[in-house]
Amino acid sequence: MLASNVDRWLWWDWIGRNSDLIWSSLREHVILTVLAVGLGLLIAVPLGVAANRWRRLYTPVIAMTGVLFTIPSLAAFAFLLPYTGLTRTTALIPLVSYTLLILVRNIVAGLDAVPADIKDAADGMGFSRMRRLVRIELPLALPTIMAGVRIATVTIVGLTAVAGLLAIPSLGNLIYVGQNRPIRTAVTVGVALSVALAVVADLFLSGIQRLLTPWSRVRRERSP
Repeated sequence: MLASNVDRWLWWDWIGRNSDLIWSSLREHVILTVLAVGLGLLIAVPLGVAANRWRRLYTPVIAMTGVLFTIPSLAAFAFLLPYTGLTRTTALIPLVSYTLLILVRNIVAGLDAVPADIKDAADGMGFSRMRRLVRIELPLALPTIMAGVRIATVTIVGLTAVAGLLAIPSLGNLIYVGQNRPIRTAVTVGVALSVALAVVADLFLSGIQRLLTPWSRVRRERSP
């Protein structure tokens, strides 16, 4: 009983004494995740649209993003470390590259799923190709695109923790500290917050998806 109480006291004592480290690590983890997925979308949307419009581009784009996705994350961070140091840039370059395969595939799949008769109707109404893309195709493809964003976000939350193993600011820092001292509480807090962040991010994006695509919810409710 005494040992259990001591362990419990040490647990909360370490958290209390290192609350600034915990919150700064969580904040950096969130910032890195948002920036990585946001920058990934800025790159993936034009790539996906181009690959959908000109099908000969699809195979090389998927091959290129697939190669980037297969690069071991720890090796990528370590390679950049001498050039960019312990900065967000060191983490962001690989993290952004890891989002591209997931996002491009879902963007192309979403655009492919837009019914041809809807495209023909838009053309008949005098829509230009760009206007049709922005007003018709991308909104209808949004559920599939958002599914890719959710997968990419959860993936990046996990990979950002790996960056912390090289002392790059993130929740992985807590795991890094816990392994090297060793402090089991630090490892537990880092892992628990990473999992919690992934769950919260997925739920948040799911809510955003429902708000942006109300027609999908109505269609599901009407289906038998």
